[in-house]
Amino acid sequence: MPDIVADAKTRVSWLFSCVNPALPTLTELNAGILLHSLLTPDGLIGFAPTTADVPSDALDGEYDTVDVGRITFSGTMLRFKKQSGTDTPYATLVKGATGFIAIRRSIAASTAWASAQALRVFPAKCGETSDLPLEKNTMEKYEVPIKIYQAPNLRAVVA
Repeated sequence: MPDIVADAKTRVSWLFSCVNPALPTLTELNAGILLHSLLTPDGLIGFAPTTADVPSDALDGEYDTVDVGRITFSGTMLRFKKQSGTDTPYATLVKGATGFIAIRRSIAASTAWASAQALRVFPAKCGETSDLPLEKNTMEKYEVPIKIYQAPNLRAVVA
């Protein structure tokens, strides 16, 4: 089985609505704002789940054992390249804005959404935008903290 090269194979969109995060519709996905071309290469931050350990050993046990605990996302944010003129993400993803972040991997980012594609859908609320410090030989950048305020669907499928 061949490996999948990750370059240019992540599509990210901000959805204004999603009735069923397990089965987002083409209408919902196409009405969203495509973000992947405006994100920095490292701009999709903290969308990887971490599962906590719950100790399950007993006083008379010989081994430390654990069970599966809560799933968390840490430091979740989007890092953007600042745009001259109209900067749609900067204007849209303001503090308190709610929506959904849809992330599809392993298919060319330029490929349109299609039925049966696997993706992850995160109910999201935006924190306050932060302009990143200026550096020489780089573009202006900013970050939008993302709060995942309801359970995401990590195995969603396009309806």
